[in-house]
Amino acid sequence: MSEPLLSATQVTRKFGDFTAVDNVSLTVEPGEIVGLLGANGAGKTTLIRMILGLLPATEGDLRLFGHEPSRQTRARLGYVPQGLGLWDSLTARENLDFVDQAFGVDGTPMPEALTDQADRTVGQIGLGYQRQLAFAAALGHTPELLVLDEPTSGVDPLSRARLWDTVHEKAESGVGVLVTTHYMQEAQQCDRLVLMSQGAQVAAGQETDIIGDATALEVETDDWRAAFAALSAAGLLVSLAGTRVRVVDTEADAVAAALADAGLTGTTSVAHATLEEAMVVRERR
Repeated sequence: MSEPLLSATQVTRKFGDFTAVDNVSLTVEPGEIVGLLGANGAGKTTLIRMILGLLPATEGDLRLFGHEPSRQTRARLGYVPQGLGLWDSLTARENLDFVDQAFGVDGTPMPEALTDQADRTVGQIGLGYQRQLAFAAALGHTPELLVLDEPTSGVDPLSRARLWDTVHEKAESGVGVLVTTHYMQEAQQCDRLVLMSQGAQVAAGQETDIIGDATALEVETDDWRAAFAALSAAGLLVSLAGTRVRVVDTEADAVAAALADAGLTGTTSVAHATLEEAMVVRERR
């Protein structure tokens, strides 16, 4: 067995009395895609800054390629931050040239979709193009580990799919990937998941491990809109699957009571929770 590309063991990061990351452990192996999930403020970006060596851990042990994070280990990974890390006043080509010089490589190819945009400044091209450029900049020095912080946020579904094609291609060649995402479809493409809430790790494993035995109640009623509004007003965790109203982390009696209070009738049936529903339940608890 080769050693993990990334290993975090019970790492904690405190800022004064505030604990931003609390006793989190994870690994990323070669060729593996690990998804880091959680709401805004869960501690994901702080953990990534620790992995990059930009913040020291207050407690715990963090290793990149078997060593403490440093400039040398950082040179072996590719990073796409939420803000993309591009220079708006430079052209697309100049951005790649700058990163090439920083890593001591030459000739990172311009993504085919950006061929006509190469001489335009980054501030003049669309977000989808910018994200493709950020991926190219992160991959130019042939990293062994990719760290991607919300890499597809704000782009259209087709561009998102193309970027994930690149992620899978790199993983298949042996590159490890750590990715944060808010999209459940993307989370389902990961080999393993780590769920964070308020700085702490609340679940880890494959999708089936995160869901566990969590269930949801599907509500059948003549007026799904009114049912949704009534259940929401009652403070229940409600979602929609098409026109099916689903409620998690509650009992059927509570659903029936909320409907009755609104003058509605309906029936409930138990269904397997989705990944997103299971995450909401875990975070709430």
